This record gives sequence, C-alpha cells and structure tokens, in this order.
Amino acid sequence: MADDALSNRHRTPPHVPSGSARKAPSNKIAVLNDSFRSTFIGGKVVMTASVNELPIDVKTAALLAVRSFKDFTEDNDPHGEHDFGSFDLAGQKFFWKIDYYDQDVRYGSDDPSDPAKTTRVMTIMLAEDY
Repeated sequence: MADDALSNRHRTPPHVPSGSARKAPSNKIAVLNDSFRSTFIGGKVVMTASVNELPIDVKTAALLAVRSFKDFTEDNDPHGEHDFGSFDLAGQKFFWKIDYYDQDVRYGSDDPSDPAKTTRVMTIMLAEDY
C-alpha cells in the first residue's frame, strides 16, 4: 500500500527541522493531527508491509483503533502534538506515527501548524517494524 519512498521514511523521518516544531503552537498541531487521524482527510495514510499483509478484518480493526485513539499521556505525547499512539490488537502491538513534510513530501515541513505548508503522513506499523 505504501510506496517505497514513504514506507522507508518512518524509520528516519525528516519530521521537522530542528526547533521549529517546538516554536509552533502545539495545541494547533494537536487539533490538526486529531482531525487528520480521526478522518484520514488532510494527509496521506500508509502502512508498513507487515500490516498490509494482515487479514483484512485485522487491518480494518487497526484503522478503526487509530481513528478512535484518545489515550494521550505525558509519556506518549510529551510535546502535546498527538502525533504518536500505540495499541494492542489481535495479539500484536501496533504503533501509528504522524510526520510533517513539505507540500512535495520531500523535506520536513517548516511549520507543522500551517496546513498550507505541511503534508501530514501517518504510518501505521507493528511495533517490530519501528
């Protein structure tokens, strides 16, 4: 489901140039991330090959778990951006992660709080893929 360029980026994402994400209002980023995560509108959703190979009912349940995720804590969301989550499903640990790219999906976004400058890419993976 993911092309090679995007599927490999979750391992070493350009996330955001140093310091710029912390200057951007994290509450605005969290609202944008929550909207994207809960609707899958406003970015790209990809999954690793290992998730894509799972039975369709497990993939569907994983997508629904991502959309309804609300278990943000200081431990899993230290910057308050709602850009990462994990859950257990079908005996496996899943992660999802949102990275911020420029509009061409080539470099990190200069300002993840500005949707005009940012393409959000959410990767859904098994914990062992990370």
